[in-house]
Amino acid sequence: MTAFIMPPSRSPTIETLPASSDLFDAKLLRLFDLLYHTRSVTRVADELGLSQPTISIWLAKLRIQFNDPLFVRTAQGMQPTPRADALIGTVRSALESFRLLSASEPMFNPATAARRFRICMTDASHITLLPQLLSHVRALAPHIRLDAARIDDNMPLALQTGDADIAIGLVPQLEAGFYQQTLFTQDWVCLANGAHPRIGKTFTIKQYKEEAHILIAAGTGAMLQSEALKRQRINRRVLLELPGFLGLPAILATTDLIVTLPRQIGESLARLGGLKVLNCPVAIPSFTVKQHWHARYHNDPANRWLRSVCADLFLNSKARTRKPTHVI
Repeated sequence: MTAFIMPPSRSPTIETLPASSDLFDAKLLRLFDLLYHTRSVTRVADELGLSQPTISIWLAKLRIQFNDPLFVRTAQGMQPTPRADALIGTVRSALESFRLLSASEPMFNPATAARRFRICMTDASHITLLPQLLSHVRALAPHIRLDAARIDDNMPLALQTGDADIAIGLVPQLEAGFYQQTLFTQDWVCLANGAHPRIGKTFTIKQYKEEAHILIAAGTGAMLQSEALKRQRINRRVLLELPGFLGLPAILATTDLIVTLPRQIGESLARLGGLKVLNCPVAIPSFTVKQHWHARYHNDPANRWLRSVCADLFLNSKARTRKPTHVI
């Protein structure tokens, strides 16, 4: 029988795992657990698919770490020492912690999930995107609540902290740490009363300059429109300025004013108010509507689900081939 002669030392008064990086290798703790259970080096080697010399090397590391033989060879197999008996519970708890850490990523089940998603979007998106998104989410996830928030200067921090989940729209340049995915491209149209006295099916640049306009001072692409008109030295005759789109259908339906706005919101408002949609005779650059999210939540299952819903609903055929980009 082999005797193990250990260097003299005082054993710790509390049976805890030594503070050594070597010990926190899960394979050593797995060896400890299996040897305690089987009492056989041969069976442990078979279980782990390793050679007996390798098992002996690992066991030697454990003995050094714990300053104890841990397992002693007897006629009944490898019997644990009192120190091993005291440690087995802690070792198994540590192994369970390793298992939980390495477990598959958390799941998100939309059918049963009860949580809130906060989406930053423009007022126009409340009309063009939100109704379809809400209907789709309710069908897939009946217990989910959606909150619409503004796109403003606080939006980047809200996305970073998790106060908001995603942002959809034409968003100013974000700092590092954000992902973005193009959903669709917007061009420009003009809206007019369906029975406008001077405008028929066509709308010329001459008419554009002569007619009276409504100016939407804020909202999607307002700066793009203003800069394009300035470059082309087109001075509109503005008779009414509005901060948003809410009153447009009623005003256009009862006046001969016209308005220039992105196609999606224009076509949506035209359906609501029986208005005429005209191709814009002024060359205004198109822009892309994207969804944005912070890198912290790129792999979050719930955030990924919400992004996939938006992509399924709004992603056009060309954009589907593009992968999300990361602003580094």
